[in-house]
Amino acid sequence: MGSDPQNQAIPMAILFIFLLQFSLSVASTSLKEASDAVILQNQGGRKQREFDYFVLALQWPGTICKGTRHCCSSNACCNRSGGFAEFTIHGLWPDYNDGTWPSCCTGKEFDEKEIHTLLEPMKKYWSSLSCSSPKTCHGAKGSFWAHEWEKHGTCSSPVARDEYGYFLTTLNVYFKYNVTKVLNDAGYVPSNTEKYPLGGIISAVENAFHATPLLVCSKGAVEELRLCFYKDFKPRDCVPTDSQNAIVSSKISCPKYVSLPSYEPGGKIFEFTDSNWQYPNA
Repeated sequence: MGSDPQNQAIPMAILFIFLLQFSLSVASTSLKEASDAVILQNQGGRKQREFDYFVLALQWPGTICKGTRHCCSSNACCNRSGGFAEFTIHGLWPDYNDGTWPSCCTGKEFDEKEIHTLLEPMKKYWSSLSCSSPKTCHGAKGSFWAHEWEKHGTCSSPVARDEYGYFLTTLNVYFKYNVTKVLNDAGYVPSNTEKYPLGGIISAVENAFHATPLLVCSKGAVEELRLCFYKDFKPRDCVPTDSQNAIVSSKISCPKYVSLPSYEPGGKIFEFTDSNWQYPNA
């Protein structure tokens, strides 16, 4: 990786607190009876049934940032000190088994003050890689975090019942299932010259977590890696998802050999302006 692994990790004391709270939360959720199933409503009042499983979508900054042409204060591709050495979080998405998902369920608008104790790890591991201001469920445009909470987090009940619980849970799952370490240990490291077998990357994750991930590529480079979980956060196989009427699967989206591009923010000169680039299926 070219950097000290200890510098990539959240301080152990904080991580221990996260994982302890996460374990207690999952234990509580596992005790719920099936009869407690939740009926959710979206902002327009349409009923949506409780989700079936979670998708943890992880983004590879090296691929996304190499396509950056413009910068702004919110784009970590430009303002991060040092290079990216790990997958970062795109979001934790409640999904249905049929390939659809609930969205924009009733709930409070995003309030950054609710998660002020989580901001340090979130800025590092859940940073925006775009200048766009994505739409929220209340008709306005907001931050990357606001979009993820209002579109997906509000539909994650009864596992995560509020904004703080949603972001804390996502961080915990991210740290517990450390995809970057799994791939590094298997020899898959950031490189602008190497190509890696798609099957090898999938197998490394399968061997570590006993479940099949889903990969999304852009021009032969890994853009996202998605892990899927039951509601108690035990890993499960990902199913191909219907995204904007196009089936997404690792073999369709990615070639047989893929890259994991490295990226250093200081290696490019940017024009600081706005951008219309949006996260796909964010």
